[in-house]
Amino acid sequence: MSFVFLRKPGRPYPVAARAEGVWIWDTEGRRYLDGCSSACVVGIGHGVREVEEAALAQRRAVSFVHGATFLTEACERFAARVAGLASDPHLDKVYLVSTGTEAVETAVKLARQYWQEVGEPRRHKVISRWGSYHGNTVGALAYGGHAGRRRPYDPLIPHTPHIEPCYCYRCPYGLQPDRCGLVCAEALDRAVRFEGPETVAAFLAEPVVGATLGAAVPPPGYWPRIREICDAHGILLIADEVLTGAGRTGRGLALEHWGVSADLVTLAKGLASGYAPVGAVLAHAKIHDAIRDGSGAFVHGFTYNQHPVAMAVGDRVLRYLEEHRLIDRAARMGTVLLERLRTLSDLPVVGDVRGIGLLAGIEFVADRDTREPFPAQAGFAWRVGEEARKRGLLTYPGTGCTDGLRGDHVLICPPFVIDEDEISFLVDRLREAVEAAGNPADERGS
Repeated sequence: MSFVFLRKPGRPYPVAARAEGVWIWDTEGRRYLDGCSSACVVGIGHGVREVEEAALAQRRAVSFVHGATFLTEACERFAARVAGLASDPHLDKVYLVSTGTEAVETAVKLARQYWQEVGEPRRHKVISRWGSYHGNTVGALAYGGHAGRRRPYDPLIPHTPHIEPCYCYRCPYGLQPDRCGLVCAEALDRAVRFEGPETVAAFLAEPVVGATLGAAVPPPGYWPRIREICDAHGILLIADEVLTGAGRTGRGLALEHWGVSADLVTLAKGLASGYAPVGAVLAHAKIHDAIRDGSGAFVHGFTYNQHPVAMAVGDRVLRYLEEHRLIDRAARMGTVLLERLRTLSDLPVVGDVRGIGLLAGIEFVADRDTREPFPAQAGFAWRVGEEARKRGLLTYPGTGCTDGLRGDHVLICPPFVIDEDEISFLVDRLREAVEAAGNPADERGS
């Protein structure tokens, strides 16, 4: 009997025994290629000895002190490296937490307190997008826009304003990127005006939507226009880079692909590559200084802020990224991965293959011409994921990309150390998995 409260009670889980590079072995001796970096987390690969040694050294020195009482050298080093991910020199203050959800909650509170400090206390609303994911606490779910995740907790979730997503494959306005006029960006301007600019604190969004839309990459003008709208109304831009940051898309921060800088940036996942639970908020100096020179205290905190061992781990992970030029490698291998994944477009259930860097998504459809999704109850993405697992490949299945309930995709986001032979293995096993999953539409007709 297991005493573990599993996310899916009753489902059998293999027991992980060891991991190295892009591979994980279970206690039965089976080997799996980690094609999803264990939920888009492991950037530098599994089993890096230097990170383990850094953690051990910090444990021997100072295993824990509370962040409200002490700083540590590891914390100072790590914060400097996190700030170094941004090219904007004004993003120079780092608030350190343990998870992406904590980072999002922190960023929203920073935005709110900033406006109080500068004498605009009516600004409290945070506009976000449908089809988004920002974490699983009640607060983060309120800003997220995924119906399947929100629906069980609807009575608990406060209302927050949302706009349509930037999702070119299923454009909510039925337009094409080359002649759409960026109406999905203009929706922010309308929403701010409708809510009243004097009440809006920030706009929160993922540069590339990962878990909920399957690596939905925006058209070139989207983010520059969003930045213009935020500036025109004087609101803060919060970039949720929990999944995309720390090199996943081939840049330190994904938003920099479009030459745009945010006022607040949330980070986690690849920040410590899974070797410790680490998250952070990169904050513009004006936000930090307004609090420092105003009330003098940010009214917020967690027990494990700036955890010394986590800080040492994060510092060593980011140093490892630099030493081995792994962000450049993510860009280079991402081109190879996307090119190989596009060979799957001959499969009748593959509707779209998209991505940037080592973040790729494959969306499945019942009809390629109409882009009709499979029924939610078919669970097609999970079928593909299970068939892939049987063949020694781990993927990141997702559902609800069409309307929050229907729509199937898998994310492919392997560690940055993957090589071309391993990419070939990944694509071959994925092809076999999609074929083995069949077509639920055909099953209904039989």
